[in-house]
Amino acid sequence: MRELNLNNQKPATRNRFKKQRKKFDLRGFLKKTVRLTAAVVVVSLIVLVCFELYGVIGKTTFLRLERIEISGIQKLTRDEILSAASVKTGDDLLGLRLPRMGEQLAKNPWVASVRVRRNFPNSLFIDVVERQPVGVVSMGYLYYLDSHGDIFKPLQEGDSLDFPVITGLAEDDLIRDPAGAKATLQGILALLKQLKIDRPGISLADISELHYDKGFGYTLFTMDKGLPIRLGTEDFNDKLDRLAKVYSQLQPQFPDLEYIDLDYSDRIVVKKT
Repeated sequence: MRELNLNNQKPATRNRFKKQRKKFDLRGFLKKTVRLTAAVVVVSLIVLVCFELYGVIGKTTFLRLERIEISGIQKLTRDEILSAASVKTGDDLLGLRLPRMGEQLAKNPWVASVRVRRNFPNSLFIDVVERQPVGVVSMGYLYYLDSHGDIFKPLQEGDSLDFPVITGLAEDDLIRDPAGAKATLQGILALLKQLKIDRPGISLADISELHYDKGFGYTLFTMDKGLPIRLGTEDFNDKLDRLAKVYSQLQPQFPDLEYIDLDYSDRIVVKKT
């Protein structure tokens, strides 16, 4: 039997799987670190310089706010606008936050829209469009109705009452049926528009109240004696034209009348008391 010499066999299998250690490049790592640090420092310096430059520019005289022009105000005062916008002469023109100023001004119920703009080197323009009230809506409290059919402001002491009073709507109607309430207000606007037309005998000045009822539609109440004039829900132009032809003749009879009904296509019904 032949003996095998195992002591002289090379460990080929063990060497095959022996892991090779990678040498750590300390010098390359330090170079990258230095470059990154230098880049961060440079960017920080640029930001700091820009910030300081902005501060210097903002403090120069030619970019200080010297003039504030406000247009479009009738109900509101200049002081009210400046207070709401939190702006005054001497402020940094570049530092003014125009969108924020516009938002603050738009919170005033009289403001329908507003535009704020800079005019270099030292001016600010504030263009205001105010709401125009056309009636007073009575819903427990009195509210102004504007020319777009929006109820926008409760009346306060000093507010004018020189508008037709609109009745028949409740605050619950605005919540439960906003579309229906909006349609009713649009009908009132259409009626007010017709009353502003120059007709002989009757005009908006002759009307004290506009009432809406789901059954009868729209009813006018005259300034003289509070006589109801029923109009229904449509054809206001034709109906008021017919009324204008006989209004002056009917006026002396107002104390003896219960109502005038125009909700017909071809006639006027006068009900006596």
